[in-house]
This record gives sequence, C-alpha cells and structure tokens, in this order.
Amino acid sequence: MDSTSAASDRAEEPARGTEARRPTEINALLGRGTRFEGKLLFEGRVRVDGDFTGEIRGDVLIVGDGATVRGDILVSTCIATGGEIFADVRARDGIELYAPSKVTGSLSSPAIFIDRGVKFEGTCKMAPLDDDRDVAPEDGDSAVVADS
Repeated sequence: MDSTSAASDRAEEPARGTEARRPTEINALLGRGTRFEGKLLFEGRVRVDGDFTGEIRGDVLIVGDGATVRGDILVSTCIATGGEIFADVRARDGIELYAPSKVTGSLSSPAIFIDRGVKFEGTCKMAPLDDDRDVAPEDGDSAVVADS
C-alpha cells in the first residue's frame, strides 16, 4: 500500500464528532428517583425511568421500568418497556407497549402494538393523526386489555 492510498483511506473515515447519530443512542435520561414537572421538547431519543408530569413533544420516547408519566404525549414513536403511563398518547409513526407496562388513557397512532401482559385501560384509535393538537378517539373506539 502506498502513501497515497493510505491517505485516501483515512479521508473516507468520518472525523471524530461528525459521525451521524446512531439510531439507538439515548439523547437524554430522566433516571429513577428523579421527578420533573413541566414541558419536555426534544429531538432524538429520550428515556424516562423516573416520574414525569406535564407535556412531552419529540421524536422517540421510551418509558422504562419504574417510570410514571402523567400528562399529554405527542411524539413520532412511543415505546413503553415498563412503568405506568396516565396520559393521552399520540404518535405519528407508532406506539409499542411491552409487559409489564400499565397504560391508562387514549392511544392514537397509525400503528399500535400491545404485548401480552400489558394492562391497558382507555380508548384506542389506529389511524394517521388528523391534527397534532387535537386528536381524540371517537365514541365506540374503546378497548380494555388486561392480563390477570
């Protein structure tokens, strides 16, 4: 290998700090034992393992084991791997609920997955979001799923 080809190989490598964001990278974390009340606006992925009360707007929200989220959620994707959600959840791409999550409220998204063992009480509308501010499930679109 000559010095010219070695230099061109190094030029193709991304410079430190300029590489693209990894899709699984967590941008922020509200850890266990932490409480926050207010408005959370974000890009990328945020994980909540603590207590959050308020409004959440962003890309990918992950609600982890031990979390309690109360309020209003509008994100691209909401993934609950545990914890409790007392909120209206609206997601532009999808909602994924995994056991042992507990969800009380309305779900609105074009794609909704509810795992066996999830406790869900509320309404569910599986359709593209009509309006980012006011998407409410229609009467008769309710469901209760509980695994004893």
